[in-house]
Amino acid sequence: MEKVVVLGAGSWGTALSIVLAENGHNCLLWSHREDQANEINHQHSNEKYLPGTVLPTSLKATSSLKEAATHGKTIVMAVPTKGIREVCRNVKEWIQEPILFVHVSKGIEPDSLKRISEVMREELPAHLIEVLSGPSHAEEVVLKHPTTVTAACEDIQYAEKVQDLFMNGNFRVYTNSDVIGVEIGGALKNIIALGAGISDGLGYGDNAKAALITRGLAEIARLGTKMGAKSSTFSGLTGIGDLIVTCTSVHSRNWRAGNLLGKGMKLDDVLNQMGMVVEGVRTTKAAHQLSKFHEVPMPITSALYAVLFEQVDPKIAVDQLMDRVKKHEMEDLFEYL
Repeated sequence: MEKVVVLGAGSWGTALSIVLAENGHNCLLWSHREDQANEINHQHSNEKYLPGTVLPTSLKATSSLKEAATHGKTIVMAVPTKGIREVCRNVKEWIQEPILFVHVSKGIEPDSLKRISEVMREELPAHLIEVLSGPSHAEEVVLKHPTTVTAACEDIQYAEKVQDLFMNGNFRVYTNSDVIGVEIGGALKNIIALGAGISDGLGYGDNAKAALITRGLAEIARLGTKMGAKSSTFSGLTGIGDLIVTCTSVHSRNWRAGNLLGKGMKLDDVLNQMGMVVEGVRTTKAAHQLSKFHEVPMPITSALYAVLFEQVDPKIAVDQLMDRVKKHEMEDLFEYL
């Protein structure tokens, strides 16, 4: 048994806390809301994010960041991308010695264009940072449906430590040393999921979605390898695996947001209706900036950027994608995959 802290009591943070608690670890879940922490402790539920789920009685919660920071030697960072930097700054004042941080967020910081681990290293230079990512809906994890993810760290022994913490008969964890590839795959698949949702919202069928997923993967690999990722990573769980699950499931926030956009709803109204963070929106802006910086063509990302931030009609954006100059399918695919 180990003492583990999970920062962020959203759906994914709560689901991972359940896995840790049921694996026999002393898990403390931090919420920035006292009423949510009280609900978890006394009602053993988190109805806003995981309605109908009964939490283990061994899982405890707190709204005190100091209590969370001093609970154990491993901290799982499960807050939305936009809150990562602030939470890191706040938590480090309570930590007296180097510990292991495992982030499970999927995004890129706009403007700085840094991956999550890069942001965390800036704020927590004395600590080890790794990532846990893969095709995993919280709603299915809490039902104990078979799920596989990847723990990535440049030092593989620490990836194996996280593998040991989380792995059980329902939750299988692989290891990988390609942190860049795992983070890029996990972040950019949200962009393609927005596009898949838009396609479905417009009433297009499986043909269109298959094209988006396939060409989206090529686009992700194109940028990822330019940034230093291994091409093989994108054919694994955090590449094609995460892309499939996020583009095809009603559990996906990004797909649901895109679906509403495709049906004609404005972005602000979509985000208000969702009530939860839609990481793909911020990531589209960051990926668009990265494509310009690295001079990597990303037509799907560019089209979604136009829809989200330049008020281009989704139907027109799709038409523009279809009318692009003729290309040979394999002219860039084999270079990156």
